[in-house]
Amino acid sequence: MAEWEGKSKGTATGYKIFIILIQKAGIGAAYFLLAFVSFYYFLFNTKQTRVIYNYFRQKHKQTVFRSLMNTYRNNYIFGQTLIDKVAIAAGLENKYTYEFDGIENIHQLAKDESAGIMISAHVGNFELAQHFMGEFDKKIHLVTTDEERVAIKSLLDSVMAKPNVEFVIVKDDMSHIFDIHNVIENQQIICFTGDRYFPETKTLEAELFGEKAKFPAGPFLLSSRLNTPVLFVYVMRERNRHYHLYARKAEFKNRDAQSLLENYTKSIEKILEKYPLQWFNYYDFWKKD
Repeated sequence: MAEWEGKSKGTATGYKIFIILIQKAGIGAAYFLLAFVSFYYFLFNTKQTRVIYNYFRQKHKQTVFRSLMNTYRNNYIFGQTLIDKVAIAAGLENKYTYEFDGIENIHQLAKDESAGIMISAHVGNFELAQHFMGEFDKKIHLVTTDEERVAIKSLLDSVMAKPNVEFVIVKDDMSHIFDIHNVIENQQIICFTGDRYFPETKTLEAELFGEKAKFPAGPFLLSSRLNTPVLFVYVMRERNRHYHLYARKAEFKNRDAQSLLENYTKSIEKILEKYPLQWFNYYDFWKKD
């Protein structure tokens, strides 16, 4: 199974340092420090560096030199998305610009008299969507599996405005299943990230960049059985602190989770062809059992 352990890069101490730097010296100063932090990860986090290097070398067919350079750039851009998340949530959203591509699909989802489903991935910076999509008739609930959110949440709450998104934390005792069903019964919007799974959970297989990989079955089984539109939603970082939101309707057969998954992997491939540096799965995604 893929060696993901339920958490991503970043610690509470690291967040605190960058929060203080943003508050005292500004976003530019935080980016400057990030350049050195990213280089440290590039040099000494060898497992992560190897995984991302292979992603560029094997999936995007880049040269050795370009793959190495883009491995560092991937670290740096990931750090920028974390800094941006804190800065925007702390009231500095006027320092950024935003572009919407398919936002009307989300508005329609919020108006439908049924639960709504959105599926994203660990690309770009989806959590920023809450800060510039505006207010909806329905609350958006994001299912997350990041363990470090428990430790970091109180720290972020000290600088962040009240979020427009609520989080459903995946728990070992599976109690989050009841939270998800409550969201659906109350006809709210639930958002999954469909590209990571835990050990001992049911999976589905599909090709991504020409090679089979496993995906969590739950989001696709549930989404394919509900009589409601499903959207693939990504928020991608562009130059000059510009973010671009994409929201596309999923095309699939009713009660056919496999067709939904295959449509999903095609959408990820398409978004990563345009933004190859923003793949943020730092483990061997295509590892065989």
